[in-house]
Amino acid sequence: MSRNGVAGFKSERLQQIMTVRRLTQVQLAALVGVSTATMSKWKTGLHSPDAETLERLASVLNVTSEWFTRTVQGSVAPPLFRSNASAHKQARLMLEERLKLTDEIVMHLSEYLDMPALNLPQRNFRDPLSISQEDIEEAAIEFRQKMQLGNAPIPDLLLAVESSGVVVVREVTDISAIEGLSTWSRRSGYPLILLSADKANAFRSRFDLAHELGHLILHKHIDVCLRNHENHKLLEQQAHAFAGALLLPADSFPAKIRLPTTLDDLLIQKQYWGVSVAAMIMRLHNLNLIDDDIKANMFKRRSVRWGAKSEPGDKDRKPEEPKLLRRSIELLVQEKILQIEHLHTYFGLGKQDLINLLNLQEDYFEPQKSKIIPFMRIKSQLSNG
Repeated sequence: MSRNGVAGFKSERLQQIMTVRRLTQVQLAALVGVSTATMSKWKTGLHSPDAETLERLASVLNVTSEWFTRTVQGSVAPPLFRSNASAHKQARLMLEERLKLTDEIVMHLSEYLDMPALNLPQRNFRDPLSISQEDIEEAAIEFRQKMQLGNAPIPDLLLAVESSGVVVVREVTDISAIEGLSTWSRRSGYPLILLSADKANAFRSRFDLAHELGHLILHKHIDVCLRNHENHKLLEQQAHAFAGALLLPADSFPAKIRLPTTLDDLLIQKQYWGVSVAAMIMRLHNLNLIDDDIKANMFKRRSVRWGAKSEPGDKDRKPEEPKLLRRSIELLVQEKILQIEHLHTYFGLGKQDLINLLNLQEDYFEPQKSKIIPFMRIKSQLSNG
């Protein structure tokens, strides 16, 4: 395929990493020191770079040169995004590619580890119009039952979600309009969630996670053609309703609320449930405990007192952090199956990418010892035990 270039160069890899780095053809060509025409030929697969230029290309894009010769393995179903605006198309593509990179990481780890078994409620809805509020409530109850969460507040929702077999990434995206996305891997079969860490608000992050979990459970089988602009609002409302039902169970939440309630009453409940006042207002409305007028008045008073996007106590709780992928790496390093100094070449990605996607400490690649709390067991140990 290539003339005077490295054999096995995969143009799809170049396209992928350009999307991840949000670089145009013109920008990358200037950084590497080649013409735009040359970059275009690499990108379309007509030519490939020579060894020296490939090293420069890899250095600019912060991947290994060998990574460009690997077949793209990560493959995910079209993700569901909170924002469906056309203006965010490139941002959505970037985040989708990062989930594909995560999917590849999971497949690599699965060669050595038994990841948590998938334990989500199974639903087969084909049309969002067929999903009722009762269906949503039942799905939320079933998730709690499967994870043995009872009806009390969930102390660490992210831990419960990872334990159910969902792979979660939480990283700063610099994209304020998109708070999260979720999809299913076509190769590994694992559900994947990417959460934005930009706002560092634990209450919003918990709700975003529950929202994305709702998409995975309720909307897995909804055809892409039905995820159009007309249905997007309905899909979002259903995921919101699932988040409310999961975090604020109908069997226990109302008993904690004194009616008629006030913002100050809900502010006390905020810390107990780990849910924002705004989400509690919506949940009370969904449970028919307050009517449309009361809901509207409460939101107006909330906006006047605290503003539209913040509430008292937002900083009183630290955001929950993903642990599954990080502890997987720590376990493999501890067992001397992988070495910290070789992770970069093993995965082919830059150290900062690995820190972000695996939720590693910023100084992880400096010599240190980590305490390991395994989520899973080494496969060799299973076969010997």
